[in-house]
Amino acid sequence: MRSSLAKVLLSTAAAAAIAAGSLAGASASLAATRPAAQAAVSSPRISILAVNNLGLDAAHAKNWQSCLNAWKFDAGTPDGQLGPNSWSAAQRMLNAWGYNAGTVDGAVGPNTIGALQRFLNAVGFNAGKDDGIAGPQTRAAFWNYNNTGC
Repeated sequence: MRSSLAKVLLSTAAAAAIAAGSLAGASASLAATRPAAQAAVSSPRISILAVNNLGLDAAHAKNWQSCLNAWKFDAGTPDGQLGPNSWSAAQRMLNAWGYNAGTVDGAVGPNTIGALQRFLNAVGFNAGKDDGIAGPQTRAAFWNYNNTGC
């Protein structure tokens, strides 16, 4: 009986301490509010918001967007910011031209980088090994390609 009573008292004390924010330094101010926690998981889709210019300045990024548009892959208005719309256009182009960028999702992952490397190597800009990593050689090749027009 003492053991059961001790467990009940310990459980009650632990619950009270957690509620008060004093157990093991826990603080109610560190916890997310219920609406914030729900909002983080209630979205049915995750959207890609990041801009990834792969080392290009705005002028070179605008050139890439203009090339994609000239090739009829609709990168949107050239603004010098390579976001999901620009990368979706690039993925469509790379897939259509046989460089296999994989899923058209606007995310710049290893498949997209590998396809870009194959493209750059094929058109005479040494992007290095087709490894899906946007290292210095790939970035330099992408810069140089976008320094020449389409």
